[in-house]
Parts: sequence; C-alpha cells; structure tokens
Amino acid sequence: MTDITNTTSDAVATAPVDPTYRDATLPTDERVENLLAQMTLEEKAGLFFQTMITMTEDGELSQGDPSFGLPANEVFVIDKGMNHFNVMGSAPTAELMATWHNALQQLAATTRLGIPVTISTDPRHSFSDNPLAGMMAGPFSSWPESIGLAAIRDEDVVERFGDIARREYLAVGIRLALHPQIDLATEPRWGRQVATFGEDPELTGALGAAYIRGFQGESLGSDSVATMTKHFPGGGPQMNGEDAHFAYGREQVYPGDQFELHLKPFEAAFEAGTSQIMPYYGMPVGTPHEEVGFGFNKSVITGLLRERFGFDGIVCTDWGLISDSEIMGQPFPARAWGVEDLTPRERMIKIIEAGVDQFGGEAIPEMLIELVQSGDVSEARLDESARRLLREKFVLGLFDAPLVDVEKAGRVVGSAEFRAAGEAAQRASITVLTNTLQNATASDAGTPALPLARGLKLYVEGIDAAVAAEYGTVVASPAEADVAVIRIQAPFEVRDTFFENFFHQGSLDFTDEAIAHVRELAAAVPTVLDVHLDRPAILTPIIDAPVAVVANYGANARALLDVLTGAAEPKGKLPFDLPSSMAAVEASREDVPFDTKDPLFRFGHGLSV
Repeated sequence: MTDITNTTSDAVATAPVDPTYRDATLPTDERVENLLAQMTLEEKAGLFFQTMITMTEDGELSQGDPSFGLPANEVFVIDKGMNHFNVMGSAPTAELMATWHNALQQLAATTRLGIPVTISTDPRHSFSDNPLAGMMAGPFSSWPESIGLAAIRDEDVVERFGDIARREYLAVGIRLALHPQIDLATEPRWGRQVATFGEDPELTGALGAAYIRGFQGESLGSDSVATMTKHFPGGGPQMNGEDAHFAYGREQVYPGDQFELHLKPFEAAFEAGTSQIMPYYGMPVGTPHEEVGFGFNKSVITGLLRERFGFDGIVCTDWGLISDSEIMGQPFPARAWGVEDLTPRERMIKIIEAGVDQFGGEAIPEMLIELVQSGDVSEARLDESARRLLREKFVLGLFDAPLVDVEKAGRVVGSAEFRAAGEAAQRASITVLTNTLQNATASDAGTPALPLARGLKLYVEGIDAAVAAEYGTVVASPAEADVAVIRIQAPFEVRDTFFENFFHQGSLDFTDEAIAHVRELAAAVPTVLDVHLDRPAILTPIIDAPVAVVANYGANARALLDVLTGAAEPKGKLPFDLPSSMAAVEASREDVPFDTKDPLFRFGHGLSV
C-alpha cells in the first residue's frame, strides 16, 4: 500500500519554496498558513519538541554535554529539525552568549525553510543553582528569588524586574521565559516554593500578572519575551511536600478541598495575557479529574484550561514526561505519573489527546512522525498546534530579525543601572523578624540591636571577610568581637542522589548541632542571625538567642550589611507563615494556606529598623 503521508511530504519537500511567509507586511495569520502549507510532516514534527541545549563559553556552537546526554547543537537543528530550545549554562560575558545565539540562528537559516530558533530559559537572575529549575545570574543583574520579590510586596518592583529581565534576555536572544511560577506555597516543606510568590492567592495573582506585563508588555510583540506561566492548575499541594520530579512526590492532594483556590493566580495570568502555560508533573488525587499527571490530563488541559478559561496559547509539558534519561550518571525515569505502565509511544498519544502543543525535555520527533504515519495521530491535529507554535515565532519577530547585536548585548546585560536596581531589591526584601537586645539591663530593656554602628569589631560566618571589612574590623574569634553576624541556610534533608539534592525537601528542623552552635555563639557575643528562607524554616529553638534575626531570599553580603548598619531600609514582609514546629507542619493540610497551628510568625510580619 502506498504511504500517502510520505508521498505528500516528499512532494512538498521538493517543491520550490514560496517566500511569502517572509513578508513582514502581511497579516500574521496569512504568513502562518503560507508557511504551514509548505512544511513536510518531518518539519512540523520538529516544532513539537523543546529540550535542553548547551552553549559554549567561547561563543562557538556546542558539541554537546555528556553529563546530560545532550548531543551537538547541529544534531538538534539539522538532523532532528528542532527549533525550540531551553538553554543551559552560561558564558562568561553577554557578548559570548549573543555570539553563540547568532551562530545557532545562522545554523537554523541553512535549513530548507529557515525557521528560526526560539531560545528559552529557566530563571537566571538570582542565586539559584539547579540545572532543571533555575540558574545563577552570571553576567545578568542579580535579584532576590521570586519569594523575595513577594516579600517586597510591590507590583511596580516586580514589573520593573520583568522589564529589566526582558531587556537582558532580548540582548542575548532569549525569547521565552520558562516562568513565572505562580503555584501557591501552601505546603511548607515543598522544595519549589523559592520560585513562587508565597502562599497568599491574591498577592500571588497580582505579582504574577505584574511579572508577565514586565516580560511581555501590554501585548506580545517584537520587543517581548514570551512567558510560560507554570504550573497549571497549581503545583503547590504536594503530598507531604515531596516534589513531583521524583516518584515519591507524584501525588497532589486536596484534604482541604481547595483545588479551586489554586486556580486563582492563573486567572490573573490569563488576564495579563500570558502566552504559554506549563502543567506540572503531579497527579491529582481525590478530585473529579483522572489520577494521571497534569500533562496527560485531558479534563485539566482541554476541560479546564482550554474550555473553561478559554486559553488558546501554547501549552508545553514540563520536562521529561515520555522518555527515561540519565543525568550525571544516575537514572532519571520519565515523570509519567499515573501512566507508568504505558509505553513512550502511548504516553505521547495521551499527551496529544489531552490538548498539549509541545513536549518539554524531549527530542524524539521520529516518534511523532511514526504516530502520524500509522494513523494514530492525524496530521490535522499536528497542524492545530503547529499554528500556535509558528504564530508565536512570527509575533516575536524572529523571522524578521533573528540575530542580535553582540556589542549591544555587552552594554545592556548587567548594566550599572540594572545591577543597582537588583541590589536595591535585594536590600528591600530583607525581613527583620526580631530586633531586641537580650540579657539587657533594666534600663536597656527593649532597646533595638539594629542598626549596628559602623566600625565595630565583627566576627562573621557565611560572609566574605573582605566585604565585612568595609563595615567594621573583622576579628578571628567571638571573644574579640563586639558583635557576630552569621548567615545560615534553611535546613533540608540530604537525599540519595546528586540530582535530588538540588531540591531542598523534607524536614524544616535544624539539626541539634546547628541549634547548639547558634546558641553558644549568641551566649558568647551579641549575635545577628541571617537565615536564607528558601523554605519556611522552624526557628523556634533559636529565635530567642540572637539579638536580632533577619531573613533573606537571595541577597549578597553587602545588601545584608547595608540593612544591618542602617544604610538601607528593610522593607520585607514574610511571604508565608513561619511554622512553630514540624508537628504543626505535619498536621496541616497541603492545599490550605496559613494552615499550621500557632505559627511563630505570621504572613506579613516584618519589622522596621
């Protein structure tokens, strides 16, 4: 029997290319239809896959990354016909990042239709270092994590951040943000809440919308960076706070019957015009929806997202729902929760039938081609998603101006203005939890410990001594000091694999050793304790020992010391409750905000200095 699909594709591939789709004066829909009509099945299939790609440190095309099993750039673009990529890593300078981007676009231009590449990225403006969730800032301006932007509680600051990040992304050719993350952090143990705006639905919706406006503008256009808002329909209520990257965290539960509450931030995102949506890995338990991961879930993607909310933008799965992989030498199974028994081929069909447009973290267009050739998926269904994917490339202006100005990238990225704005936000986000001298005389009772005078003898831990020396005289021991300033990280449990430990999960209790160290130091010298709250740590055993306790959400040492010495005003307010005990956390309901009994500090707490 003749394979009609292949015969048609062959005929299209050998026909002269009609360049009408390159005419920028024509309506976008006309350009899309002209190009789509000329695409082979293989070229359409290439649109459907967005996976990680590596850049080099010298601006040349990469030959791959064996630790993540990634081939050379050319294999993805030429051999597989792909043109959507999530860029990993960085280069020493913005100019080199821009040079690499241009080389990749020039490679894409050599293909038959010259479809330009869309480069995306996880957040890269803060202090995170997690290869599948966020990257350190590198040459970009440095800002607090999103949870720190929530602590500032200022929509204008968040929109300003989005606008600056947009300009820096544009300068190096990044056109899609795999963020914001507007999940509600209703489970205090969850390892992903550092990238959220906390547990309050109203604040999250307002700041998420401001974030989207900053990146996209009032409408998507040639100066926009598209946003892929995540994780629909809300990834926060993870059973016991375990993350859905891993099989033990596959279940999302709603003991408080608050499924609808987790949708509220997305309503604000839709109103702000987010271009794309990413569903989470988790599978809903005890709801009317099928107990399968959200990326496989037709009643969630088609029923809720497409039909109820009327979303007609791009839906891309979270990374790696279909194929098993290996990362850093360790197995990393597909996050096919609820459909583990299906074959990769069957998983792909289920995702397509759910209403998704693109497979994140996958690079297997040959499987999609085979599904069409076998009749399991119609080419008309591919065309439906291909239109969305092509339309965004046209709207972003990628066909009209795919290359970036390398020299301009060096001026824009990490400019003095942008760095100053990021550092101002770092300072503003710092949250003062306590500020009273302990063991003071009756006449001094209630005297604030902060601000500290400059020029004191300082004993520091977790702070570069050279930076601390700008504020006082650094001494070698607590016995020599007027005051100690120490920085610690919120606790987490060490897990079995290297990759798991990028995600801070498990108990929020400090170890006995950590508690003893803080208390002993505070007994020896007046101590200021700074805690990085990427999760809401249990501070109950140590809160009374230091003369002041402050929280940060990604702030450098100068930002902290500026606040401690009164050079800058702390404006931060807690973006979540701080629980008083792990017993209270364990008794709380995963889907309900502000549900731990008798919290040590409430959402919104933060002192002035």
